[in-house]
Amino acid sequence: MLDLIIRGGRVVTPWGVGSWDVAVAGEKIVAVAEPCTLRGEAGRVLDASGKIVIPGGIEPHAHVASPVPGNPGATTQPPEPVSRAALFGGTTTLTDFAIQHPGIDIPQAIDERTATWRGNSYCDYSHHCMLIGEIPFHVIAQVQEAITDGHATFKIFTTNIRPTDRLPTVEQRRLVGMGHLSGVMEQAAKHGGMMFVHAEDDDIVQYMYKKLTVDQRIAWYNIHEVHNNMSEDMAFRRVLRLSEWTGAAVYFVHVSAKEGLNAMREARGR
Repeated sequence: MLDLIIRGGRVVTPWGVGSWDVAVAGEKIVAVAEPCTLRGEAGRVLDASGKIVIPGGIEPHAHVASPVPGNPGATTQPPEPVSRAALFGGTTTLTDFAIQHPGIDIPQAIDERTATWRGNSYCDYSHHCMLIGEIPFHVIAQVQEAITDGHATFKIFTTNIRPTDRLPTVEQRRLVGMGHLSGVMEQAAKHGGMMFVHAEDDDIVQYMYKKLTVDQRIAWYNIHEVHNNMSEDMAFRRVLRLSEWTGAAVYFVHVSAKEGLNAMREARGR
């Protein structure tokens, strides 16, 4: 017996758009068929006439209940209102970040983040494991366990993003060096994980912060001079070379410049 049949809508699929019926059993779509050809009883029939029926969207980069940099004590919205808004927009899965701060390991980070979401979300959710700073060797070794448990993506930064003189503690810094990144990549490649990389050249970023401060041009509309095309070009290419050496899959979480896009095209071509 089917749990649900959706009839009469314009159905969007990977192979095209058409007037089809959609059958659901449990939590899975089990058939997409010509109108009125699905046989047998259904627990519910939904009339979608005049509507578009699309797969649920997946948001792969959500900052939910997260601290707002530069605003002590401030956080972004929690799971309940965010997930409610997501469903209204057709997004049925949200993925945010379980941060492995110094002093805790990957399982602790995942448990901590899941506790924020459990029972408070209207939609499905998961977490990327965010690894920061000088990642301890025992934490790198936990990558396999995280992948086995279903958390197969690992977020790192190649920059501290903000001026380091405003980040006095280790906990506030984000940069992962090429050596530690290569170690994480090796584990991800070996066990079927994927890297999520915020790639900028930190030397350029920090230099430009200082230069604009000396020039007294620190207004927000000059930020493109700090996080610039050259920085993205150099960082993307370094990360891509590591990807080629280790065999790890890479997803760049911010692509802002044509130079970054060209670097990815060239790497794919190879």
